[in-house]
Amino acid sequence: MAGRVEGKVALITGAGRGQGRSHAIRLASEGANIVAIDICEQIESNPYPLASSEDLAETARLVEKEGRSCVTVKADVRDLSQLNAAVKQGIDRLGKIDIVCANAGILPMGAGKGAQAYMDAFAVDFIGVFNTVQATMNIIPDGGSIIITGSTAALLPQTLDNPAMGGGGVGYGDAKKALLPFTEKLALQLASRFVRVNCIHPTNCNTHLLHHPDLYRIFRPDLENPTVDDAMPAFMTFQAMPIPYIEPIDMSNLVLFLASDESRYITGHHIRVDAGSLLQVPGSARA
Repeated sequence: MAGRVEGKVALITGAGRGQGRSHAIRLASEGANIVAIDICEQIESNPYPLASSEDLAETARLVEKEGRSCVTVKADVRDLSQLNAAVKQGIDRLGKIDIVCANAGILPMGAGKGAQAYMDAFAVDFIGVFNTVQATMNIIPDGGSIIITGSTAALLPQTLDNPAMGGGGVGYGDAKKALLPFTEKLALQLASRFVRVNCIHPTNCNTHLLHHPDLYRIFRPDLENPTVDDAMPAFMTFQAMPIPYIEPIDMSNLVLFLASDESRYITGHHIRVDAGSLLQVPGSARA
């Protein structure tokens, strides 16, 4: 039986690990070939390690294990010329791009981080999405799908304005909030071609972005050096459902639906996978 995205090609940024890798494997399991893009370098202001070339190669191995092709490209989403080159490489190898997952993102939080962390967060999390769309929107065929990764935290009032988050937290929040009107206006611009544009918003997700000491301190400011075990009860309070976080596959299942023809008339939406987190916070955006 044919898969739900059989014969399609998906371009995914931030594909070296985490949600991006999960999206690549899930789409491949349903028949898509993959163009997997990652920076494979560290951004100095970011406190946790970003994906490596070895991580990106592992993504390719896992996609190929599903019987699909994977083109890996080392590229920085902040640089449109690098993305244009990555798109060309993907098309040269796989013939087309039907699905775009603008997934790459960082959260360079920390009380001591200022303007550079703000600029880095905004450059990756908003300009990186803008560049990914710019590099692909004119080559994606009619009926294609663009899927943007936002954040439930950006929909919550003042969540990322905590001084302990520093400039990187503010930059992350501003970038993710900017994706709200961007998604809706882009959806209108591409609607005549039946190209859908939707933004997906995870709550806490079980990736490297969540699991490091600086973020544990945000959730447990009462402790000097909190561990994951210390942070876990605080993680639980963020969602209405009694879970500390979702898994990357929970986002990937939504990506698959939005990439498939099952969502052919769904566009301009903000879809949360948040275990009810916004339902318990008065004043939440689009609650």
